Amino acid sequence: MTETTPEQACPIAPVVDIVFSRWTTPILWALHEYGRQRFVELQRRITTITPKVLTQRLRQLERDGLITRTYHAEVPPRVEYEISELGRSLGPLFASLSEWSGNLGKVEAARETYDARTSGERSR
Repeated sequence: MTETTPEQACPIAPVVDIVFSRWTTPILWALHEYGRQRFVELQRRITTITPKVLTQRLRQLERDGLITRTYHAEVPPRVEYEISELGRSLGPLFASLSEWSGNLGKVEAARETYDARTSGERSR
């Protein structure tokens, strides 16, 4: 019997790792919705992210080709981030997820039903 790699078992796993890591989605969403932004603008929009983590995620997104970084040699220097064409190609995926978010009430109801059922089973 041959071993199956995670990518073979689920071919979308690498995509999920790239696109849906903890801070990638909010960063891409902000750049998609509001256009080109400076670091401090992103930081204001995503209030719970630390500057260190924002820097790390922006570098990774640039490396992955999902955003572009433009350095303006001015005094003081200015850096802007923008979603790339490759990043924009995720738009339909984000739109589908946004549409699906209408089901979150059903998810919460299912959780409550499950929790009520399992807490009753545990008390027996």
